[in-house]
Amino acid sequence: MNYNQNKRIMQINEQTLIVGVDIAKEKHVARAQDFRGIEYGKTLSFANSNKGFYEFFNWFTKLCAEHSKDNIIVGMEPTGHYWFCLAKFIRQKGIKIAIVNPMHVKKSKELDDNSPTKNDPKDARVIAQLVKDGRFAEPNMPQGVYADLRSAMYLREVLIKEVNSTKVRIVRWLDIYFPEFKDVFSSWEGKAALLTLKHLSTPSKIANMNTDDILRLWKTKVKRGVGVKRAQLLVEKAKISIGVTEGIVMAEYELHYLLDKYDTVMLKLEDLMVKVEVILSEIPGTKEMMLIPGLGLVTVAGFLSEVCELAQYAHPRQIQKLAGLTLKEYSSGKHKGQTTITKRGRRKLRALLFKAIMPMVEKNKEFKSLHQYYTTRTNNPLKKKQSLIALCCKLIRVLYAIGIKGVAYNPQKLINDIKHPEVTGKVA
Repeated sequence: MNYNQNKRIMQINEQTLIVGVDIAKEKHVARAQDFRGIEYGKTLSFANSNKGFYEFFNWFTKLCAEHSKDNIIVGMEPTGHYWFCLAKFIRQKGIKIAIVNPMHVKKSKELDDNSPTKNDPKDARVIAQLVKDGRFAEPNMPQGVYADLRSAMYLREVLIKEVNSTKVRIVRWLDIYFPEFKDVFSSWEGKAALLTLKHLSTPSKIANMNTDDILRLWKTKVKRGVGVKRAQLLVEKAKISIGVTEGIVMAEYELHYLLDKYDTVMLKLEDLMVKVEVILSEIPGTKEMMLIPGLGLVTVAGFLSEVCELAQYAHPRQIQKLAGLTLKEYSSGKHKGQTTITKRGRRKLRALLFKAIMPMVEKNKEFKSLHQYYTTRTNNPLKKKQSLIALCCKLIRVLYAIGIKGVAYNPQKLINDIKHPEVTGKVA
């Protein structure tokens, strides 16, 4: 990925046909121009289909022949997931793809006509102009194992949401129909608790049960931690339950549906993570990454699914920018504004790094010492959150070095690189 605007501008010359495409779900709109901004041909509207893609391909190929252009660059705004298929088609044809920032499109659409009007042909023209000025990036489209990894981690996110949603609904059910259940079991996800909900379900059924029968049920899956006292407590709570009894037949049906869904999703999640582990084994450096204290499979998989192949980055600062962790400042004249992070880039990557760094500050003594230093140093001490952001950037550099060089995690080098003797002295 190239972040040098001069190099991007140099890719566009007199022989370049610049095509701007406004992406939509069913119909895309395209406009073409040269490196000076002179428009060629008429606006093209084409369908998001194989036929439409070839219509688009023939359109700009014809324009190249008419105007003696031998280089083509197609710019587009990454609108949701609708641009994936067109980008794949364009890449297969060996044509360069440029991605423009939606924020840039929004803020520059008034430059030509001094009007905030928005429509598809106008957006296509704005996109082409941004590409002309070198204000674009090359898309980071995962391939091979990285494509599988990104799909797997997206599916994991979907499954986690389904599990959490199901858990909330089960807790709601218990609050309505058996609120005393939590007095017997600290968590409904325990083996004995799940057995009770699956086979006994409602307070009325439990109240009529013998404690010996309940114990026999529990002992089929649980060997320790359940006894007569808990079985007696369960029966006592069921007899005095204040839970709703109206509509209990369908309520029980709903509970069984929720429990079945919970079991199914949890099994799928376990199976998925086994597949993720296999995928990671094919990527160099992942084994060394997971040996870092406080770092686990999910964090490493999530990081690589977002950044993909590390070799495509010339410097870890590019990944830092991709995560939106670079600094911004609003200053004018004598006023010096507050410095914050840009939050421009991959939101999931930024969230993953921040969630990963908090347990690392607790479990990894090097990161813990650095956090302590950053927040207590005499000159320019950082607030806790600022320190965590700084450590996120440090983690990016560590993972990048391990992935590129294939080296093992070196705790002492991590500290020595900071060049602060008071920190170096704290860590063995």
